[in-house]
Amino acid sequence: MKRFYKQVSVEPVAGGHAIRLDGRPVKTPARADLALPTSALAHAVAAEWDAQTEEIDPRRMPLTGLANAAIDRIAPDPAAFAQGLAAYAETDLLCYRADGPAPLVARQAAIWDPLLDWARGRYDVHFETVAGIVHRRQPDETVQRLAAAVAAHDAFHLAALQPLVTIAGSLVIALAVVEGRIDAEKAFAAAHLDEMWQAEQWGEDALATEARENRRADFKAAARLLGLLA
Repeated sequence: MKRFYKQVSVEPVAGGHAIRLDGRPVKTPARADLALPTSALAHAVAAEWDAQTEEIDPRRMPLTGLANAAIDRIAPDPAAFAQGLAAYAETDLLCYRADGPAPLVARQAAIWDPLLDWARGRYDVHFETVAGIVHRRQPDETVQRLAAAVAAHDAFHLAALQPLVTIAGSLVIALAVVEGRIDAEKAFAAAHLDEMWQAEQWGEDALATEARENRRADFKAAARLLGLLA
């Protein structure tokens, strides 16, 4: 789409802050008003629109995309959306360890164990860990308590949680970012520990590197959204 507007502004509205293009309200894909819950987020979204040049590029508007998802996809039924994210508690990346070589096992323990220890204390849960990829069932109480932690969030926080969870493959890592236990860069590195180990052993692949950097950008945008909601 060609850029069709000259001025971007933020206007307070009932229950939030709306984005205006030449005075006209921005709509989500489902034709709802693009209204943001905080002034900081609204101005950040407005900056994305203002930064567009001759053509509007959605890849350069990650906060707008997350806000659209919160309003159109999540807000109508946040409980169902939260349930889908909570399912990652049953197959959390941090619970599946390598059985060798020893340096990789040690690196996983050094980086992943503190995150599991944090989650154990924060949510009063227990985790079953296993060497290999064969599924190991997590205690029902663990799954239920982590599900409750996810369900406590509103639509915009859930919109940020979704890419954190799916990119990391770990609900624990995502919750640690939400709770400020770990920053986005360290969280992303923890989630990609195995991939980076393989790259160290066998060298980088250009396509894999590009895909990882795209995931990193999406991950950091989700973490930024959390900060703008504070």
